[in-house]
Amino acid sequence: MKKFSQLKRKMPPGEHVFDKKIKGVSVMIHQNKGKFDVFIDNDKLDSYPNLATAKKMAMQFVQQYKDAK
Repeated sequence: MKKFSQLKRKMPPGEHVFDKKIKGVSVMIHQNKGKFDVFIDNDKLDSYPNLATAKKMAMQFVQQYKDAK
């Protein structure tokens, strides 16, 4: 049987540059190898070339996700 600590997800690789809760959804952005990786509730969405684009796409995804519910 797996323990809770084994199920718990660890911090994604790279430098943590942005963290915010938007409409109850956790958004994290990490810089990894020159790209900015966007994580929504600890699941990777995509990689973007700069921080501004990553933030914009994360906000857009959360808005569409919440409107669909």
